[in-house]
This record gives sequence, structure tokens and C-alpha cells, in this order.
Amino acid sequence: MNYYLGVDGGGSKTLAVISDAAGRIVGRGTSGCGNHQTGAARAEINIREAVEEALLHAGLRKEQVTYSVFGLAGADREADFKILRPMIAGMGMEPHSIVCDTVIGLRAGTRQSYGAVVICGTGTNCYGINRSGQELQVGGFGYTFGDFGGGSDLAVEAFRSVIRAWEGRGRPTRLAQAVLGKLGYASEEAMFHYYLDHGLRVPHDVAKLIFEVAAEDETARNILQKQGKELGLAASAVIRRLGMQQDTFDLVLAGSILTRGESRYVVPYIAETVSLAAPGCTLQMLTQEPAAGALLMAMEKSGIQVEEAVYEQLQHTLSVKAANAVWQND
Repeated sequence: MNYYLGVDGGGSKTLAVISDAAGRIVGRGTSGCGNHQTGAARAEINIREAVEEALLHAGLRKEQVTYSVFGLAGADREADFKILRPMIAGMGMEPHSIVCDTVIGLRAGTRQSYGAVVICGTGTNCYGINRSGQELQVGGFGYTFGDFGGGSDLAVEAFRSVIRAWEGRGRPTRLAQAVLGKLGYASEEAMFHYYLDHGLRVPHDVAKLIFEVAAEDETARNILQKQGKELGLAASAVIRRLGMQQDTFDLVLAGSILTRGESRYVVPYIAETVSLAAPGCTLQMLTQEPAAGALLMAMEKSGIQVEEAVYEQLQHTLSVKAANAVWQND
């Protein structure tokens, strides 16, 4: 019996899954952040913990796994792989491959050999591969290097919108009551001074408050509109630079902000922006864990031709329980 390991090491959690050749999940393990850029030692511990838990759950030894694929946030440049290669090799899962988490997100969301993916989770990233096999990543390095959004930036946008409204630099917003309640302050002034005095950072989960008040708050909707347009711009850059403007392909939408949030305030702006670059592009919400893409890649790298039944099995067992929706650009 052949077994395959797929790992999705993200900014907030790591998921490791083991399947057989039919796509049946036999082992699963979870842990914390798997992004080495926020701390290599901690990421290694978390990735190892998730893998060992999956092996224990499956009742397997490392050498019984035929192939492993590690899809890791932060696996962006050669400087990253110089850290990740010895880290992952030390876990003893041979043979294996290491790719960016964008790659497994795309593989999990489309059955075509080419396409693009935008990820909006803790941060944002975009990746594409064209018909010729040329690959390109745009983003993934934070606000200073051109990105906008994801949980980190959106939380800050919510916080600063409350401060700006309090000071009179912005319009009143329902985010004020939501943020004060979430963080436990009686007033904007108290929150303002406490955060300044203690050098605090805004918690990532404040971002979800934007979605909660968006239906009745223009400030919140404007933030989400900006997020959608920025994701669309990243995807458009990938599409143009890979020469995919005239192609028909899927743009996979991945990451917790898109797949677990109220995406109707974001997705239309992605669609509107991307349609200008590639009218034949279909926006496809990722409805299964990106780790499924890592499993599919592990099977393919070991020489297996993935059959329809495998896709269906993984979709059933690794669903992210998001709304099963597809947006087609006009």
C-alpha cells in the first residue's frame, strides 16, 4: 500500500494529512504557525509536531510514506529554501519536495495544469503558472514590499479607522463599538493611550470585525473593497507577465479571509479588476484544504495519474466547509 503526506504550513496553523492512493485520509495532525519567517525554530517544531501526529494517527512509520510534499508559507526565495531544505530534510520524510503554500493552493483548487491563485489569510500572496510551465509569484513579502491585506493589515485598518473617527479625521463607524468590545476598552481614548504606552500590536482576529459590521458600515465596506482590488491587481500582474490574457483558466481564491469570511464584500472587486486583464478567467473559491493540493502533488511526483475518484474523495474529506461558489467574469 502506498501512502502520501501533504503538509500545509501557514501563518496561523499547520495541517499535515496522510492518504492512501485512493485519496482516503488515514492520518491527520495539526499545530501552530509553519512560516519560518516569523521564527524558524518555532516553525520547525510546529511542522514536525503536525507530521508526527499524522503518522501516529495513521499508525505508520516514516519510511512507509511513499512521497511527501511540504507547502509552506514563506517558501518564496532561495534565501528561504536555504533555511527550509535542512529543516525539512531533518524530519526524515524521504523523498520529499518543498513548495510555497501558493502552489498547493492552486493545485487544490483547479484540475487544469495552469492557472493562478490569490491567497488572503494572515497575509496575501499570488502565484501563477502558464501553459508553458513558466511560474511567477507576486507578493507575499508584506506592506513595505507592495502588499496590502490579509488578517494582519486588515486588523490594523480596523483599529486605525476607529482612531481616525474618534479624532475627527474619519467618518463615524460601527467598527468603534466592535473593536472596543473585542479589545476590552471603555473608550477610544483609553485604547489609544494604552496601545501607545505599551507598544502593543493589533491582534489579527480583529480583522473579522470588519466583515461583521460591513452590511451596515461604509468604512468597513471600503476597507474590504480595497482588499479586493489589491488582490485583483496582484492576480492581473501575474496574468500579464505570464502572457495569459487570452487564456481560459481558473483563478483560485484561497486563504481564511476569502474562504471563511463574508467574501461577497471582497470577491466582486477581484473579479472586476481581473476581468480587465483576462476576460476568460474564472474565479473559483477553494472549497478544500490546501493540504489536498500537497497530497495530489505527492501522488503525481511518485508517478501516479490522479483519477476522478481521488478528487472526489479528497473533496469530501478535506472540505473547508466554505460555500461552494464559482464566480465567472462577464
